Amino acid sequence: MELQRTQILLEKSQRQTLILIAGEENRSISEIVREMIDRELRYRQRRQMLLAARELQADYNTDPNLTDFTALDSDDFLFADDEL
Repeated sequence: MELQRTQILLEKSQRQTLILIAGEENRSISEIVREMIDRELRYRQRRQMLLAARELQADYNTDPNLTDFTALDSDDFLFADDEL
């Protein structure tokens, strides 16, 4: 992982809280902040995907070209060879 130096301004209470967390977990403030940023970025990505899926749901429910394989949505076909 290539790290790049970035300077940010925090409220005094935010910095104090980060110092406490870092001390409790025996980790650096930078590591804690990177973890928090990663968590927020993953959340935002999942939210964007959910919104996109909701926009496409109407098309999926009404377009027969997209629903032709709906009958295959169960896992029964995965175990068909087990019965032999």
